[in-house]
Formats: sequence, C-alpha cells, structure tokens
Amino acid sequence: MKKLIVLLLSCGLLPVSKAADSLLVRSPDGRIIVSLHTGKEVYFEFSVDGKWQPVKTNIDLLPDNAENFAAALQRFTISRTSANAQIVSPGAEKSKQLNDRYNQLRLTSSNAALECRVYNNGLAWRWLSARKDSISIRNEMMKIVVDRKTVMTGPVVQPRTDADRFHTSFEELYTSKPLDSFANGSLLFSPLLLQLPGCKLAITESDVLDYPGMFLETTGGATINAVFAPLPLEEKLTDALYAARIVTKRSQLIARTAGTRSFPWRVMAIAREDRELASNGLVYQLARPAVMGDASWIKPGKCTDEWIIDINLFNVPFKTGINTATYKYYIDFAKRFGFDRIMMDAGWSEPGDLFRLKPEINMDTLSAYARSKGIKICMWTLAATLDRQLDSALQQFRRWGVDFIMTDFIDRDDQLASRFFERIAAACAREKMMIMFHGCPPPKGFNRTYPNNITREAVLGSEYNAWSNKPSPEHDLMLPFTRMLAGPFDYEPGLLDNATQTQFQPIWGKVMSQGTRCHQLAMFVVYDNPMPIFSGNPSQGLMEPAFMEFLGAIPAGWDTTIVLDGKLGDFIVTARHKGDSWYIGAMTDWTARTISIPTNFLGDGKWEAASCTDGVNADRYPADYRLAHSVIQA
Repeated sequence: MKKLIVLLLSCGLLPVSKAADSLLVRSPDGRIIVSLHTGKEVYFEFSVDGKWQPVKTNIDLLPDNAENFAAALQRFTISRTSANAQIVSPGAEKSKQLNDRYNQLRLTSSNAALECRVYNNGLAWRWLSARKDSISIRNEMMKIVVDRKTVMTGPVVQPRTDADRFHTSFEELYTSKPLDSFANGSLLFSPLLLQLPGCKLAITESDVLDYPGMFLETTGGATINAVFAPLPLEEKLTDALYAARIVTKRSQLIARTAGTRSFPWRVMAIAREDRELASNGLVYQLARPAVMGDASWIKPGKCTDEWIIDINLFNVPFKTGINTATYKYYIDFAKRFGFDRIMMDAGWSEPGDLFRLKPEINMDTLSAYARSKGIKICMWTLAATLDRQLDSALQQFRRWGVDFIMTDFIDRDDQLASRFFERIAAACAREKMMIMFHGCPPPKGFNRTYPNNITREAVLGSEYNAWSNKPSPEHDLMLPFTRMLAGPFDYEPGLLDNATQTQFQPIWGKVMSQGTRCHQLAMFVVYDNPMPIFSGNPSQGLMEPAFMEFLGAIPAGWDTTIVLDGKLGDFIVTARHKGDSWYIGAMTDWTARTISIPTNFLGDGKWEAASCTDGVNADRYPADYRLAHSVIQA
C-alpha cells in the first residue's frame, strides 16, 4: 500500500506612464508584462494580470572612469529568446526537476548589454560587460520607487559595535510595516517582500560570484536603494575565541573584476497567493549551472548536532562533554534512528588550529567506530582557520572519512567574501566533500553552481532559543515566505523540550523551544534543506523511541514539492514526495487552526497514513503529541 506521512499542529497609487521608447517582454503565460524604458535613464515597470503595478525601478551599472552602462544603452541592438527546459538538481532542495521557462529580451551595445527575463512567477535582469581588460565597478544602481505606505517585510541589520554596518551574521527577525515607517538608512538583506495590489513582490538576487552581495536601504519615504559593501583594502583578525576577519579600510569601489562577464541577476519573484512564495525556485533557476563536473557523489542526508544543547546528556555511564565516549553515543543514536551522520561542533580542536585536537578525543577510534556503524562524521571549522590550513585540513578530514564540513564566522558579503565562498567550495569539491557555511549570506543560487555547498545558515534559528525569545512560532512562519526564496537554510530543528509563551525561558544548557513538539517536527518537511540537522537531546529522544523513529524516517532531498496553502507569518501546509511516499508538514503560529488538506495530488487509491499531531493538551504542555495510523481514500 502507498504511504502518506502527515505532520500537523494546531497551535494611493503612483502615476504610471508608457513612454514611446519602451520595450515590452511578456511571461510565457502572458500574465506578467515588463515595460523597459531606455534613453536618458533605464528603468522598467511591470503589470500583473492586466494591472500595472505602482513600482518604478531605475537601474544602472557605474564603472570607474568609464561610461555608465545605462548611457551606453542609448545605442543598442535587440534580440529576443525563449526557453523551456528542465533543470535537474543534485541536492533536490525543492524538487528533483525544475521547469525553466521564460521569455528574454536582450539589449546590446558595443561593450555592454542588459538582459531581462520574464517567467510566469517573476522577472529578473542583469548587466553584461564585454571589455577586454578588467573592470572596476564604482557602484550599481537599483532604485525602487513605490507608494510610501506599501507594507514591506524584511530583516533589518542591527549594527555592531566592533565593525562597520556591512558586517552581519545575516540572522535577524523579519519586520512588517509601511515602507515609510522604516527609519531612513535602515539596511536590510534580501529577500524582502512588498505587498502590492493583488500580489506580493519578493526582491533578491542570484548568481553572485566575484562580486559583493546586495543589501537594500530605506530612505524613510517611498524609495528602496540597492547598497553594496565597498571592496576591502585592509583587514584585521579579531582577538575573540572565534576570530573573524574585520574590514578596517574600504575602497571607493565595490568590485574589481573581469572585463568580460555577466553580473548578478536582480530578481523580483511575484506571487498572487502567499503559498507561491514558498515554492518559487527562480533564484536557483537563474544561477549558473554547476562548474564542478560530476556531482553524483553529493548525497542529501540527516545529521545530529550537540552544540545547542551544550552536550547536556543524561542517563549515561560516562562524563559527557567533548570526548570520545560522547561522540560514540551520538553515533549509536544516529544509527538507531536513521540519521546518516553526526556533527562534531565547535570545541573538538583549538578554533585557531585544526591539528590541535582536544586531548579527550581520539579521532582514529571515532572514525573507525563510525565506519563500523555506517555513520559519517562531520566537522565544524572556523572560517579564518580553514582558509589558512585548507589543503592540509581537507586531507586530514578525508583520512577520517569526513565527507561534510561546516565553516563559521564569515559575517560578510563583500567581494572578498564572495571569493572566499567560491575558493572553499571549489577546494572541497576537489576532495568530493560537501560544505555548509554558517555566519554567512543566503546561498542565492550558489548551491546550483557549487552543489556541494549543500546548505547555509543565514537564518535566525534554533540556537537563539538558548539566549533569547526571538525564534517564536510567528518568526518560524515568516521564513518559508522570505528567507527560503534565496535557497536552503540550516535552522537546526528538533528541540524536544517545548514550551508555551509563558513557560519559555532562554536557558543555556537546558534549551527549550517555543511552540509544540509537532511544530519542531514539521520543520523537517516544511523548510528547504538537503542536510537537516537534529538539535534535540538524544537522551530525551531515547526515552521516546516511537517519536524518534517517526522523525528519523523523514527523508532529506525530495522528488517533488507542493505548497498546498499558507499565509505569511501565520501558517503553511507543504507536501513533499520521495520514492513511493508523500510527506505533509503543517505549521502554525500561536493561533490554533484546524486545516483541511486536499488529497487530489495523491492520485486515486488507498493510502496508509502515519501521522504525528498535537496532543489534546498541547496548549498547556506543548510536548504533547499523538502518533496514529489510518487508511485514507484519495
């Protein structure tokens, strides 16, 4: 009988004119039209379902000591192309195959070009350069003008005291309010959302290589401007335990790069219903294909991690901590409940030297034990240290049978950081090793170009429960409609100590989560991540083997994804297909909901359904859940 696994919980317009010099390009279904204007300035407007939206976007690329690209396009030739192809994803973040269908307009001058693509679910544009020598970029302009009362949802970067405003871990809460309510000079990272008449518009980017990532800045009025971290000229290494490179002097330029190249895509995803945001794959589609050759060795999987719970195990006959006995315990836990690997997080070595292991750890013993159990070991690294010891460290990891590493504390998105991501991913690919970046910007298509960068952090996730109340259910329900548009993220769900709003306390060493147990469980289905990490306490999990068997059976990497319903910040219902089974995950905020799930996507026939739902007392004791089996007729 076919299987269905269900995880549930209750818990005024700007004027728009059409100039005579405009050029039109339509989506394949004709429902989105982009009007591109050239002349003294280059800007575009767009309509959705026959209604021109109150958005005007001016764009330009400004080389140093050379003609601006918009000015160069006063003289151009026009070409139009269309595509309807299938993209196969090695990591299968949303689905194994994505339909890449669009219409494209290209304007080409003697040494510059502009491409504009329109899809059925959004639009994108990028500049191209055809100069013989290198090119220095002073700035890139993207000025979006909308009604000042347009509601915007985005993550505002909180300034640091030890660095300039472009240093951030990309871990912030999402704020929704009218655009003119954001303070002048607020710096946000993408994606961010605009609530337009009849649709939502998500603004982000893709294919960011050898170039700084895009921030977005508010003006206190009706304008959003693209902002880029200037090119670093001098850096220093902080003296913190987890040392990071801080920029102490910046150039007047944002990039120096090859003169013949394409620049990053600027992306506007369009959704008539919120659920369409969570299934939008434009960022991945627009990224350049893999540059690393054969990627068949890249394997999605599930991992454990011990850092968030501070290795606070119990009911064990050994002293817990960063030692061989503890990691053997994790290996046994992973083997019993269907995990592929364990993470050895910060502390297994000196942060500044990957060859100075903690004396209580014997890696030869651990690697042999893991190999005997069919479990892989993964290693945490500090980014500055990995960069310095890269080749020798990767060789050491390979001797230990490691095929997946994490590197942490980059906290930048300037051109040098962009080069770092590519250098590290390429080196890992040569060793057939997967990598996850933490303290970093979202992948924004990098995971297509380097599919061994299987996931990234760039999210305010489970670890924040240890010192704040920020990861609330409302925040968790922002992420599928915002951050997830830019690629998979490492939230690290699975906390087993669950609390109501009044019960919750941030306690280091005894970390709990807000919301129900099933809320944590559903994240393994709802959130895009080919390498989800279980952050709960194994000792607690061993006391609830039926629940852990249910969780452990959830696969990583999907054949098909369908977002059945959802609303930003409120709830979501996601169905994913793997092999001969469907998995349904549903999450809500603090508001209890009864959700009807359509079954037409299953096809005809009877389905054996295994479910884990909130228990009748979950409103008072959020760890209450109910496991059940039934047969349903689709």
